Amino acid sequence: MKHNLKDWVVATRYWALPVSTMPVVATFAYLFSRDLLPAGPMPYVCFVLSLVGVILLHSAGNVLSDYYDYKSGVDNENAFAVPNLVFHHFEPEEYKRFSLLLFAAGILVGLGITLLSGPGLLIVGGIGVLLTALYSFLKFRALGDLDIFIIFGVLTVLGAGYAMTGSFQPDALILSVPLGIITVSVLHANNTYDIPSDGAAGIKTFAMLLGGKVSSILYCCYMATPFLFVILAVLFGALHPLALLCLPAAIPAWKNLRQAATYDKNGLEAMRGLDQATAKLHLAFSGLLSLGLLIAGLL
Repeated sequence: MKHNLKDWVVATRYWALPVSTMPVVATFAYLFSRDLLPAGPMPYVCFVLSLVGVILLHSAGNVLSDYYDYKSGVDNENAFAVPNLVFHHFEPEEYKRFSLLLFAAGILVGLGITLLSGPGLLIVGGIGVLLTALYSFLKFRALGDLDIFIIFGVLTVLGAGYAMTGSFQPDALILSVPLGIITVSVLHANNTYDIPSDGAAGIKTFAMLLGGKVSSILYCCYMATPFLFVILAVLFGALHPLALLCLPAAIPAWKNLRQAATYDKNGLEAMRGLDQATAKLHLAFSGLLSLGLLIAGLL
């Protein structure tokens, strides 16, 4: 079956890309607010290349994850996240080759950034590529949440900071906690709703270990923690006060929390659609946080 460009783009699950690109944007905004960006065009070039790199590697991970979900039986005609492989719009080998191509392109971009910024990026990038490739293996063994937090929370911030400044910026890791938690909550909401189908497929996610009730409570904690963390970070001087511009995103977070809190009444149906709603929350939270930090840098 022939595929057009749109088919290939859709296969990457492009709608999930903000969870990888926005930490890069937020890191740029943080460095800008602290006047840590070197003079000249190089930080901006590396910023753009970092966005391209994380898009390629995140897309590669998404495609590979869908491949393994199909091969393991997690995605089938009765339960699927993406229908392409289940209904043979694509063949598994096409997904596998496409993922390898995206990984190769992402690694090439990373090597280009390394030439501009320094060899330290090889460490962060190498670990990131490895953990991205191992995501399905770790997810099936209840370690997917930790894997995602490390990739999109810690490594993305650390790597982007190095790329744009030529040295590690550990203070920027203050962003890892709120952004990483919201990213993990997207996965956690999906895995909680999928507890029955994942169990039938013989895998074990972190949500399955906790059970539906405890998982719904943990999701509620995930919705509150990023906002409390930013408030504390501002109070202790780790973030500029304008970082509080992210607080209006608490409105959709509260809506998500209230839905998950109906678990006692509605069971797993309380978690339906919260993965997509949380992805939108991530974009709102990280976008407003970045905007506040950018404004702070201009003052």
